[in-house]
Amino acid sequence: MFRPLELFIGLRYTRAKRRNQFVSFISLSSILGIALGVTALITVLSVMNGFERELRDKILGMIAHATVEARDGGMEDWERVVERARAHPEVLGAAPYVSGEVMMTRGGQVSGGQLRGVLPDQEGDVSRVMEHIDGDAAEALQPGEYNIILGWALARELGVRPGDRVTVVTPEARATVAGIVPRLKRFHVAGTFDVGMFEYDRGVALVHMEDAATIMRLGDGVSGVRLQFRDLMDAPWLAREVGRDLEGSGLRVRDWTQEHASFFRAVQTEKTVMFVILTLIIAVAAFNIVSTLVMVVNDKRSDIAILRTLGASPGTIMGVFMVQGTVIGVVGTILGVAGGVALALNVETIVPALESLLGIAFLAPDIYWLSDLPSDLRSQDVGRIAAVALVLALLATIYPAWRGARTEPAEALRYE
Repeated sequence: MFRPLELFIGLRYTRAKRRNQFVSFISLSSILGIALGVTALITVLSVMNGFERELRDKILGMIAHATVEARDGGMEDWERVVERARAHPEVLGAAPYVSGEVMMTRGGQVSGGQLRGVLPDQEGDVSRVMEHIDGDAAEALQPGEYNIILGWALARELGVRPGDRVTVVTPEARATVAGIVPRLKRFHVAGTFDVGMFEYDRGVALVHMEDAATIMRLGDGVSGVRLQFRDLMDAPWLAREVGRDLEGSGLRVRDWTQEHASFFRAVQTEKTVMFVILTLIIAVAAFNIVSTLVMVVNDKRSDIAILRTLGASPGTIMGVFMVQGTVIGVVGTILGVAGGVALALNVETIVPALESLLGIAFLAPDIYWLSDLPSDLRSQDVGRIAAVALVLALLATIYPAWRGARTEPAEALRYE
């Protein structure tokens, strides 16, 4: 614990003097370096947290928390599966679906995509896609009507609007007297949807489940049943519980972490790597503290000698310079935290303003998964970054302070 003497002298040395302007400049550079490093680290981690949150929400808006599938193809007794799944207290919703890869054509335009058959009155229990359908187009999904709702980007690619018709071609072929021909069906475009994620807006089309089952030749079967839990983070163990309830029925249950495990692990790895890389910026600024204190120690050799002759211990001398370095670290960290928090909270406003000013899009929707730059500021990240900055600043003071404490009074005053 520092005594008032160390604190008083250390704070006094931090103030600029006419004869050590350069030392004060280095101190200011150290403060700014730490502040910039902390600001950049808080902002980048907040943006990456925002990306993770938005991607998770948008992905789960289309894939649900867990999926029950048959191991050998279509699921015939899906009503029983839905009933048993809904009986679990942690399951909020269960809905059947039919899914398959198809090719969609209109005139000379051709595009591949995923045809997803849903029950409109139940799909809202397991995903949010129904909330993003334009107007009342969802009401047009009636069995036997062969209406289709396209993602807005897919509709643009095909050049269709509500009221037009598209031809859906399945990968299965059928044998006729004319030879092997692909199976196809014309659908009426009832509307479009926009979930805000280009991968789905460009590659998914919704139809009624019975229409999809007909074109996929599943009869009364479905591809699987999608589940929604109370807490998406509990999906791994809840999926195992539901799977045990259905054990022996030839079904398997997969949760969202399994379907996108590599993707979310990559996001976590990127966050860790960015934290390490940007921490190096703070470390470089901390090394400036070392050079600052080394020059201060050389400049104050006579002062150190006088203090030693007056009875100051090596620990007191060491404490003086550790106070000076710690002040630099604390001020830089406070400025960095303030700047980082302010930038992270306003990045969703600043970035669109810059895009409008410069006339460019930083995140093109046809290249990146998200077209907006989200931010999710988390207090634990701010606390961890501030702690790292303070620890690095404190460690940077040890060696120069130790050198100052080893100054010999007689040697320092020989030429004074």
